[in-house]
Amino acid sequence: MGILGGNPKDEPLHYGEVFSVWSSLVADYGMISGYQTFYNHAGDEDLKKIIEDIIETCREEVKQLEKILKTNGIALPPASPERPVARLEDIPPGAKFNDPEISAALTADISAGLVACSQAMGISTREDIALMYGQFHTAKALLGGKLLRLNKNKGWLVPPPLHVDYPEK
Repeated sequence: MGILGGNPKDEPLHYGEVFSVWSSLVADYGMISGYQTFYNHAGDEDLKKIIEDIIETCREEVKQLEKILKTNGIALPPASPERPVARLEDIPPGAKFNDPEISAALTADISAGLVACSQAMGISTREDIALMYGQFHTAKALLGGKLLRLNKNKGWLVPPPLHVDYPEK
């Protein structure tokens, strides 16, 4: 059997996989910290629950990504510090993110994360790495669906111009 046969965990990571895992870890560290700040600014309880779900998803990803890098002797990137819990009332109105802004930022990040996971799956030669990113992709897609429903229900969705095909008169 060749170098890329047998147990995938015994195969070496190629540079693209290393970069994908390392970049994902940097992103997750930043998102955990940033979303803790969003949580402090959020007023809507449904939005706060989704933020909690996203932070927990990021933490689960971090565990797997750190393990892969450590196992392969790759230095971990620096992690952002945890953010303290703050009272919404203590944040001045002009300095506060509002709920639709937070939801839009989360939606954009989920969308970018789906693309990043798809790219990582596509470049992977190790099945375990590709499958891990497939799991990340599925989790992000589910969170994206929850955000879409929340945005519609709360009236926060700003759709692009809609194309309506009117028959000629």
